[in-house]
Amino acid sequence: MTALVVSLLMPTAVPAQNTSDAYGFLDIPTSSHVFGLGGNNIAIIDDDVTLADQNPALVGPELDKQVAVNYMYYMSSGNFAGVRFGTGAGENSGWAVGLRYLNYGKFDGYDEFGTPTGSFTPSDLVVEGTYSRDISSRWRGGVNLKMAYSSYEDYTAFAIAADIGVNYYDEERDLSFSAVLKNMGGQAKRFHDRYARVPFDIQLGYMQTIGASPFQISVTANNLTRWNIPYYAYKEDGQEVLEEKKGFIQNFFRHLIFGLQWQPSEKFYACVAYNYKTHSDMSAYKSSFLSGFSLGLGFRTRGFSIGAAYAMPHKAASSLMVNLSCSIGELL
Repeated sequence: MTALVVSLLMPTAVPAQNTSDAYGFLDIPTSSHVFGLGGNNIAIIDDDVTLADQNPALVGPELDKQVAVNYMYYMSSGNFAGVRFGTGAGENSGWAVGLRYLNYGKFDGYDEFGTPTGSFTPSDLVVEGTYSRDISSRWRGGVNLKMAYSSYEDYTAFAIAADIGVNYYDEERDLSFSAVLKNMGGQAKRFHDRYARVPFDIQLGYMQTIGASPFQISVTANNLTRWNIPYYAYKEDGQEVLEEKKGFIQNFFRHLIFGLQWQPSEKFYACVAYNYKTHSDMSAYKSSFLSGFSLGLGFRTRGFSIGAAYAMPHKAASSLMVNLSCSIGELL
């Protein structure tokens, strides 16, 4: 499990380039609703300020001085928490600010000779600001600016990135379509000599109610900047190596997340999703039948809402996220 967490934290080399990905934590959602729908969903229509990190166009004038806190217990050692505030600005705009702290637990440090150097706690801190504006009665655009500071033992780094998103929403058909350019930016301070690349991505999302039923389906396409997405695999000698799926179908479905939601009223929802990439990424870490699946529940009363989501990507570890939000304007 230690190897798994470290692989998520430290830069992973990209063949034939002097760049690497080191900011995968920017893609960890702060919304339990999103986590329940597969960990990435840019088309949810909900009065929820925590959706800002998925698509800034999901924040708007419907927010009424909403404050939200989130906590995530991640894979047996990680503890992630955040707070976000958002509100409408006139009839056509909205804004939000947020703070995220990600703590990955204690690790034992060693130097290049194998001598223990003591324990350390790697962590990340993200500060965000979001602004959105209605373009027309059905279209909305937004931008999210984020600054990330990372501290891993004696290594520190700083990066700046931005998301630009649009959303189309047809209220009569309850149809939502979104597109997001995510994590545009770069590293201002490096961990070491190697430049660590912020994981730029292009994402598309669709969500719609099925006829007159209380069910909604969602499909999210991500990692659209590259077709082959490497994953870690074990070799017979016990070494971990980066490999790629060879078949077209396997590669195709590694870009898609499928979700199903039951929402009989505005006060309750239950959702389930399947992320094939999560399942295949965990194949080297004793994945279970449930790997790739996630579940979520949410309740809302006047001014308050609570949500929870659960996933078990690994036989020996699971992840739980909870959200609590309060719309101050509704209570006044």
